[in-house]
This record gives sequence, C-alpha cells and structure tokens, in this order.
Amino acid sequence: MSIANIERHDTDILILGSGGAGLFAALHAQQSAPEGTKITIAVKGLIGKSGCTRMVQGGYNVALGGGDTVERHFMDTINGGKWLPNQDIAWRLCEQAVVRIRELENEVGCFFDRNPDGSLHQKAFAGQTADRTVHKGDLTGIEIINRLMEKVLASGVEKLQEHRAVGLIPTKDGTALAGVLMIDMRTGKFRLVRAKTVLMGTGGGPSMYKYHTPSGDKTMDGLAMALRVGLSLRDMEMVQFHPTGLLAGDHTRMTGTVLEEGLRGAGGQLISHAGRRFMFDYDDKGERATRDVVSRGIYSEMRKNNNPEQEGVFVSMAHLGPENVRKKFKGMVNRCADSGFDLAAGKVEVVPTAHYFMGGVIVDVDTRTALEGLYVAGEDAGGAHGSNRLGGNGVANSTVYGGIAGDTMGADIRRMPALRDPDEAVLAAEYERATYPLQHKPDLVLPLRKQLQDLMWEEVGVMRTEAGMKRGLTGIAEVSDALMDVGVDDGNLAFNLTWHDWLNLRSLCDVSEVITKAGITRENSRGAHFREDFPDPGAMKDSDFTVARLNDGAVEVTNEPVQFTIVRPGETVLPQGAPETLVAAQ
Repeated sequence: MSIANIERHDTDILILGSGGAGLFAALHAQQSAPEGTKITIAVKGLIGKSGCTRMVQGGYNVALGGGDTVERHFMDTINGGKWLPNQDIAWRLCEQAVVRIRELENEVGCFFDRNPDGSLHQKAFAGQTADRTVHKGDLTGIEIINRLMEKVLASGVEKLQEHRAVGLIPTKDGTALAGVLMIDMRTGKFRLVRAKTVLMGTGGGPSMYKYHTPSGDKTMDGLAMALRVGLSLRDMEMVQFHPTGLLAGDHTRMTGTVLEEGLRGAGGQLISHAGRRFMFDYDDKGERATRDVVSRGIYSEMRKNNNPEQEGVFVSMAHLGPENVRKKFKGMVNRCADSGFDLAAGKVEVVPTAHYFMGGVIVDVDTRTALEGLYVAGEDAGGAHGSNRLGGNGVANSTVYGGIAGDTMGADIRRMPALRDPDEAVLAAEYERATYPLQHKPDLVLPLRKQLQDLMWEEVGVMRTEAGMKRGLTGIAEVSDALMDVGVDDGNLAFNLTWHDWLNLRSLCDVSEVITKAGITRENSRGAHFREDFPDPGAMKDSDFTVARLNDGAVEVTNEPVQFTIVRPGETVLPQGAPETLVAAQ
C-alpha cells in the first residue's frame, strides 16, 4: 500500500456526517446551489443509522407562543451558558428554530406529539423558564432522522457510506481546503475527495470518559482533524455530563445511556442510597436545575458514599403513577426493563455520563471557518452553548445550522470556479498517520482505551483541580505513547475494526489533551467546567473563552474576551415587567 494507490474522486459539495446537521445541509444545498451541482454525503456508518441525532430522546427547544418568545429562549440559552455563548450564534439558533420546526413538520414530514387542540405539545426541561420542548414521546431523534433519511435517500445526493474521514487536506498555500482523505471501510482503500465546499458535521462524542452516552465509534475525529489543519477551537474544556446515565454494570453497553431530562421536568426525583431526596441541598430549583448543577450534586453524593456496591444514585418516578410514567416515557421504560430495572414503579440507578461537547471549531453565524471552503455545523461547531447546553437545544442547533450551512455552501460555490489542488505533502502525512499501525506488530487496543476512560473520569471529569488535570496530562501522554507501540494486523483491511479502533483512540487522545489543557487554563468555574480549587465563576462582565490551536506541533491555549453583542450581564432583552418564569413551581 502506498500513497500512489489513493483513489481520486471529485464533487462540488461534500458533507461529512449524516446526523441532523449533515442531512439538513444536503437538502438545503440542493435548493440553494446552481442546477447541476454535485452533492455528496460521506458517513462513517450508514445514512439514517449513524450520528447522535438519532439517539435524541428529549426533544427540540422552540418558542411557539403561550407567553414564550424568542427573546426568552435566547436569555435562557445565555444564562444557561453562563454568559460564554457567542450571542449572535445563540440568537440565530433561537430565532431560526421557529422556522425549522415548521419545516420539519410541513416539508420533512415529522409528526410530533400534540395537545388536544391540535397544537404542538411542549414539555418542561431543566434550566428553562418556559415549557418549550417539542417532542415525539421520548423518541424524538428517531422521528427526525427517519424522515430526513427518507428525503435524502430519495434525492439525487451521492452517498459514500461507510467512508471514514481521516484528514482535511488544504491547498499548498494553506489558505483553503482542497478536499478530504477518507478510508472506504468496506475495502480498506483510501480515497481523496476534492470539493469546492466541505461541511464538517461529524458530531462530538466524548467517549473518552468511563461513562458516556455516544456509541463507541463517536470519537471526535472532526475536531482532531480541524486541529491538525490549523483551525482554532473554542470552549474545549466544556464537556457536558448528563446527570442521569443508566448505571447497569460493566457487562452491558447500556451503561451510560441517557435517561432524559423530561423525567426530572415531569417531577422525577433523585434519591440517595440512604433514601433521601438531595438536590435541594445544591440548588433551590432541585432536580430542575441545569445539567451541570445536577451532575455535580449527584457526583458529590457519590463521593460521600464509600460502599463500592452503591456507586450512583437513583431516579424515582413511581410517585407520579406507574401507568402515567409508562405512557409518557414508553421508550425509556422499555430500555430500563431490558436492563432489569422498573422505571415506572421502582428506582433506577444513575450516574453522570459524558454526553455532549460544547466546544468546537470557531465559526461565524453562516457556519464559515477561517479556512476557505470549510464549513462546520452541529456539535463540531463551538459558540452556541457557551459553558452549558440546555437540554433540547442540541437537535435544534444541528438542524438550524445544518440548514444554514447548506444554504451558505450552495450560494458560495457560485463564486468558486474550480476545484482546488491539494497539498501533496499534507496528503502524504495524513496517509502515513492513518497507516502507521499497519506497519507495527499487532497488539491490543481496548485496554488502552479503558485506561484513558478511567483517567479522564477521575482527573478531568465532573469536578476538577489543577493537580488532577496535570496528572491527567501525564496519563494521556502515557496512553498516546503506548498506542504508538501497538500495531494492527494488515492481512485484511476490509472492515478491519481493530484498525478503526486504533484510529478512534488516537483521535480521543488528541482531543483529551486539548480538553485538559483548556481546563487548566480556565481558572474559574463556569457551567460544565468546575474547578474545586477555583470554585468562583468570576465576574460575568469580564468573561473570557478559551481558544486552542496547534503551534509548532504543540497545543497552545489562550483566552479571548466574550463580545456581548446583544445583551450584557445584568441586563435582559425581555420586556419590562415580564415574569421571571412561565414554569409552574414543583
């Protein structure tokens, strides 16, 4: 195998990923691009079966009246993000969510739950001052992705399924993106796909933690590739832990699966092993506090307990009526039953689980990056959520900005007359990087991944200190070094999952280092990032966000001030006299 064997393939618009961002981008690009434009989707798995959007249980935040407004949604997003979001990006998210939900219903064909009068039902989610979460039971993501998948599969979009992106290849002068190097996982062959515009919608996937919600193949490849091509990443310390991940034991992959926010929004209670409801010890909103607060409350209770047989805490729904719970949360009741738990009538043990990544590539409000021809949407993009994402804002962000990316790319290619030539030196380097393990003696990858997961959970997890994160950096380097001594059998590269496990772990190591260095740099506590040695959040009016980039091969993290372009701390865009909350007290 050599670089001369790389197949060359050309398109006009290339979309990496088939979650909500990627599929919406494809549909919108078809509408905005000139007639005859070739649009290609490349995805690590299968269209409709990959990505985290499909896994969304909770729902879609959108202000649809009844007292709720875009302004209220925006203020909740800014307050939830502890004044770190890019306000222009956050505002556009809240404003366009209203447009996108109608598009999902009336053009894509999604059918969401409704009230008796026919209006969309909206449920309560934590950290929000209105019940604004549109949903399809507790299987909202499946509804959205199934309908999007049907639209895309019926379109003329070219599909490169089971194609893994391994490197962003710039032009020789480094000012623009020429294409993407991929592995066709079905054959093991390499393919360079050139495109005038490329959307990176590969998603997050903080699966470098012991407890995590994304599937194991979600390994932040996109952010690792963006870092290597010289792009700046913001808010990389901000890893969201969902408070209630199912704790079902090491023997099942169900451990870490989210029991969604709607349980607590509906009145679910968190109970310690001593049988005590404890969240009001940590916040006067109790279980309806934001995810970061609830996660820390649970983690603090866990640390009080020295019994290794009693690791997590319990979520209890029985007081709401078992039949009512079975009806409202059918998907989760069945999922818990599969693991031996009765969510409706009993208690289910839960633990904070790494769920979502607020950090990402720095983009503008149209999804453009500093590298011409590269656009980023969904969980790969930073700025919308600041230090904490509100439940229900994730799928809204992906679909809103996926559509915006499609519109922007379709318009931008009109001024891009030709495909660009790749920097052959970078292409060769990315090829060598991907084939490195094939040149070494085979060994086991999984023990190293488990070592990284335990390390990140203990040292760079829910609660952090400088000493712990420095231990984390040392441990990450040890795992990275050990990985370079692990090889993969190159006898058959078709669906060689050990090879892809190796590549997954390398991405996780690279991004783990950035998370940890950004965490050390932020010497205060905001949202998902809590420093026990710096518990104060700092003055909101002096808010900074972290920026990470590669400098001579080393990760460098600096701070930049937040620009309060719409509202300043202590102020609001709500009209005078507006109620503080529209949510009934629990």
